[in-house]
Parts: sequence; structure tokens; C-alpha cells
Amino acid sequence: MSATSCSLCQFWSSSIGKKFVVAITGLVLVGFLAGHLSGNLLMYVGAEAFNEYAEFLHSMLHGAGVWIARIVLLISLVLHVVATIQLTKANRASKEKRYECDATVQASKASRMMIWSGLTILAFIIFHILHYTVRVDSELAALADAGNAYQMVIVGFQSIPVSAFYIIAISLLCSHLSHGVASIFQTLGLRSKKTASLIDGLAKAYTVIIWVGFVSIPVSVLAGWIH
Repeated sequence: MSATSCSLCQFWSSSIGKKFVVAITGLVLVGFLAGHLSGNLLMYVGAEAFNEYAEFLHSMLHGAGVWIARIVLLISLVLHVVATIQLTKANRASKEKRYECDATVQASKASRMMIWSGLTILAFIIFHILHYTVRVDSELAALADAGNAYQMVIVGFQSIPVSAFYIIAISLLCSHLSHGVASIFQTLGLRSKKTASLIDGLAKAYTVIIWVGFVSIPVSVLAGWIH
């Protein structure tokens, strides 16, 4: 085994290394959510704008761009989930605090539920990919082939069970984010007594925007505001 491989193994084996991996992959996923939401909100602009956006994503870098993004996101997600699970198991076994710092950090309800909300979100992501990317539904597949991503979203969310699952998953995701976003700054050493309130405020504001933005789309479809 090379020296580089040994160093990476030692880094991954340490709790500090895992926390750093969780923080960096968390940043990637947080950035993705913001970008994904900005694209989804084009549903309110109209079919032409949203379909052009969908076409741009699939033609970016001659079609390779969307696959590069998917691979990066998949690797980030897997590393994020695996590192979080291992940290949670280790912390429970040793009865240590999640973070060791001068200020006492008390685990909120959201932080204690992160492992379960994270697994539920993972299940939702798999379902979401099968629903809108793999398109196991023949009607959605036909709309995608016709280049009508706008109508594909509407048809998908006209199903009450699908919309309900989506809203529940987004709500759990935001519960995860309410603790996770602020934790990223702490792990990277960017949180202090002076910046704590600002960081907490930004984390809460980001979480609210993400929740309202994503949830509003299935609600608008079911209410007939988007059609």
C-alpha cells in the first residue's frame, strides 16, 4: 500500500477526518440544493423556460456535464452518509460529545434525529431518481422523450401519494439542514462566539428558503396554480 493510501486510510479512520468529510460533502450537497431549487422555481416562469433549462442541463458539455454532476453528487452523498453513520455509532459507543470545543454544544432534537432523517432522505433520493431520472413510469418517460420536462413535473406531482412523500422528505431534509449547515462552519473552524448567532441565523434562513421553495411546487400543482 502506498504512502498516500495509508495517509488517506488514517485520515478516514480518525473522527476528525470523518467530520471533515461530512463537512465538505455537506457543502457540496448544500450548494446542489440551492442550484436545484433555482432551476425548479422556473416552473413558475412557464413551460418554455423550464424546458429550456432541462435541455441545457442534458446538453451541457455535450451531455457529459449532467453525468459528471451526478457522479460527484453520488460520491458526496455516499461519503456523507457513511461517515455520518460511522461517527454516530462511534459517539454512541464511547458516549462522547459530537463535538469537542471550548463552548458546550448541546445536541438538539434535530441533531439526534440526523441519522434517521438522513436514511429517509436517502430512500427519497432513490425514489426521486427512479421517478424523474430513470422514469420507470411510462407516461413520464413519454413526456421526457418529447422534451416536455415541465409537463412531466406536473403529471408526477398530480399523484397525491408522490407529493405527500416528497413534502415529508423535504421536511426531514430541512430538519437535517437546520443542524447540519451550522455544523459545517463549526467543523471547518469558522464558527466562534462572535459569529455563532450570524451563522445560526443564516442556517435557519437557508433552511426556510429551501423548504418553502421545494414544497411550494407540489402544493401549487395540486392546487392548480401550475398547470
